[in-house]
Amino acid sequence: MWTIDPSQFTDVDGRGYLYYGSYYGGISVTELSADGLTAVGTPTQVAIDNKFEGSYVLRHDGWYYLFASTANCCAGPATGYSVQVGRARSPRGPFTDRDGVALTASRAGGTPVLTQNGNRWIGTGHNGFLTDLSGQDWIVYHAIDRADPYLDEPFGINERPMLLDRLDWIDGWPTVNAGAGPSEGARPAPVTTGRVDDRFDNTGLAGWRRVTGRWRVTDGRLVGSGALTSRTTVGGDVRAEADLRLTGAVSAGITLGDRVEVRVDAAGGRLVASDGRRRATTPLPVGLDLADPHNLAIEVRGQQLVAELSPARLGDQVAVVSLRLDRPVAGRPGLAAAGGPAEFDNVSVARLFQPAKRAVPEPHVGAPLRAYSDEFTDGLDGDWRWVREDPAVTAADGALRWPVQSADLTGTGNTAGVLLRDAPRGDYVVETKVTLDLGEESVRNYQQAGLVAYVDDDRFARLTQVAIWNTRQVEYGYELPFAGQPVYGGSIVGTPATTTWLRLAHHVDPATGEHEFRAGSSRDGRTWTWGAVWTFPADTTPRIGLVAHGGAEPAVTAEFDYLRFYR
Repeated sequence: MWTIDPSQFTDVDGRGYLYYGSYYGGISVTELSADGLTAVGTPTQVAIDNKFEGSYVLRHDGWYYLFASTANCCAGPATGYSVQVGRARSPRGPFTDRDGVALTASRAGGTPVLTQNGNRWIGTGHNGFLTDLSGQDWIVYHAIDRADPYLDEPFGINERPMLLDRLDWIDGWPTVNAGAGPSEGARPAPVTTGRVDDRFDNTGLAGWRRVTGRWRVTDGRLVGSGALTSRTTVGGDVRAEADLRLTGAVSAGITLGDRVEVRVDAAGGRLVASDGRRRATTPLPVGLDLADPHNLAIEVRGQQLVAELSPARLGDQVAVVSLRLDRPVAGRPGLAAAGGPAEFDNVSVARLFQPAKRAVPEPHVGAPLRAYSDEFTDGLDGDWRWVREDPAVTAADGALRWPVQSADLTGTGNTAGVLLRDAPRGDYVVETKVTLDLGEESVRNYQQAGLVAYVDDDRFARLTQVAIWNTRQVEYGYELPFAGQPVYGGSIVGTPATTTWLRLAHHVDPATGEHEFRAGSSRDGRTWTWGAVWTFPADTTPRIGLVAHGGAEPAVTAEFDYLRFYR
């Protein structure tokens, strides 16, 4: 099995876990020994094989989120790698997507987090995670410049620089740039310096005032006991944090103004927040070694305080406490240690980030364009044209029936039939409803049926529900000519059912004239999952059509209910 792409995670009880795996074998999680060097017990599979790799897990608002990458990382200018997510109440799963579909199902779930949007970057996947000093989350990932996909020569090593973008949480789910996808050009950077910001790189304490006790800076760290306050006044919505070690202290923490305090209580084994009138606590994991460095972070928004303690500052909290304050924070922040010395480093207080509250709009589906549509009530209308006609196709009584062909469009074979019609000018959405019983679990490569945006046999974007080994997926495949030969890749959109609704949203880029096609899929015709964008040059005229191919055994017929265009 492909036991690659390891990602470590520490749970709230202090237990460590390792997530690993790829397409051959799927993603699994195993518990780790206390020193993190040995696997313990029996691994649990948390995502199906033949769809996911590159796992990364973090906790957010009490949920465990499994980020995983899907599709091919390295298909040059046709790379459709992307990141999807599922969430669970346990680090061992089961992880399900926004629609409640498990990531371990044969018709595998997965809610898109990051996918290409038609700009420079394609193949946006295999992510990591960080939080800046304002509390804003960020996602790091690799991608491919579609105009420069290889390091040196065509079809050699894919060139995959690392990118950084804002990660937003909307209605409990992560999404990049509020759903806009990868950025291009200048954007606001992560906040790396706060109004209070001390790394203790010199021996002075010019920005601080000793209140009680003894404090000194040594080896790039602040060590002491008693109380220390900043000379900078802060107020309003803030985030404060510090790395700390309780080398001899009974408790240590951060103060905000003259009332609010969050401290790590080693004697009581608790994380404690108080404002002079109210107090809230949560237990620390049994056996937690507070002589090891931990990050204490506090966020105050209005009168709501949330504090968390984590070993690595990467969404791996071991304790979280919340407190409703009697009034907003104002005053000078400080540090405190009692019962002995504590060690502090990387102390900051910054203005708290403003969260994105709404996702960017999904493609608009307007009035139907009946002149371009066909309901298949009485044969095919006169606007259809064939590329390699299939005489087995019939259209009557509101359905087009197409036995899946033992043929394909990828590479140089070009043996599959394509049923096409002209598309309207400008922006539009095209939709079909296709029933294709591919069963579950069994291997039946690569039977599929769905929509196609087609220029010719070597330049097309194909959106189908498809069998890929033991999985059933909605694949948005793409082929284009590059350096004298066709190159094929693809991205994964949503989860298919036996009957799946498919959409392509067409938009003409006003700056470049390129044709952009964004893919969407639905299991019920009402709730849609939108995915990647593939592009066509401005000087092409893509037509829209239907396909049903990939393998004739076992025999199965695709049934299309209609093809509809909307302005």
